[in-house]
Amino acid sequence: PADKFSEFIAASSAPDYWNNVILDSQRDRMVTAAATAVGINMTFLLPYSMLRKGWGKEHRGLASFDLGMGLFIPFFLATTCVVIASANQFHGKYDEGLLNTEMATEQTAKLQGAYEKNLAGIQTHLGVLESPNHQDRQLAAMLVSRDAFQLAGSLEKLTGNKAVSQTIFGIGVVGMAVSTIIILMLINGFCLTEALGAKMSGVVHRAGSLLPGITGALGFLYLWSNADAKFWLAVPTSIFGMVLLPIAYFTFFCMINSKELMGDALPKGGKRVALNLAMGLALLAASIGAAWSIWSKIQWIGVGVVGVFILLVWLGHGYRKLNQKLDRIESKLGDK
Repeated sequence: PADKFSEFIAASSAPDYWNNVILDSQRDRMVTAAATAVGINMTFLLPYSMLRKGWGKEHRGLASFDLGMGLFIPFFLATTCVVIASANQFHGKYDEGLLNTEMATEQTAKLQGAYEKNLAGIQTHLGVLESPNHQDRQLAAMLVSRDAFQLAGSLEKLTGNKAVSQTIFGIGVVGMAVSTIIILMLINGFCLTEALGAKMSGVVHRAGSLLPGITGALGFLYLWSNADAKFWLAVPTSIFGMVLLPIAYFTFFCMINSKELMGDALPKGGKRVALNLAMGLALLAASIGAAWSIWSKIQWIGVGVVGVFILLVWLGHGYRKLNQKLDRIESKLGDK
């Protein structure tokens, strides 16, 4: 755990419990950050968008510029600002009203449910014969997950006006949401079209693009009515993205070493070694992150699901190879 928690953990009733709780939370956030930073979305969208534009080898410089200026730099700046703001506003701090009702504010009521949930966790760990001490209560209050409304408070010192800070932050959140759903719609359309062998811009492509928009809009049936689900939905979705990431990396690893696919563009010599080493390290890191995500959340059920997935991939690959052989046989018979 971070240094700011150390003093409170040492004085708590159950240091081991709080260590585990904080470490689990930090791991989830780190996996979320890694999955979001790598961007499995961009893994699919960038290649497809380049193909749609008709870009080839002669456009590599432009593609790199597009990737850096359009994706990396905006993401880096936005993430940096959010991390600094959240650390300044929340890290090692808590709402005094949670521990002292006389100091309660309007914001305290919004945090009360999560605080009581954290407190119930330590109470269950201690049992009925012991009650949480003051440090336990402080830690329970510190570990409450804040939402976008509370994070926007970090801008109040800059703007000097609560309404202005909430408006600015709200516009940013809406902008991220709109851009994200558009990206997901584009990716889903491309993937569904590719999977079904349909034509781009056809009915399948358009239907695939609409599906994420429809499911997102229907989220109000549960997600938008659940206070805990609203802002922190990014964590489980990003962890799911982390699980999918090794699949994409393994595919790329195979692709860059395929003479049949790459042709004359197949990397050679030291460049190939360096590229494979970098890709191998990325694949290893993604696999470790995915394995931890699966085991920490659903354990053997997750392992079973992965096993079934690998089996289906193997069967699908075998079916594809069989069809290719049959096509070649039919072609030879037709020539005769």
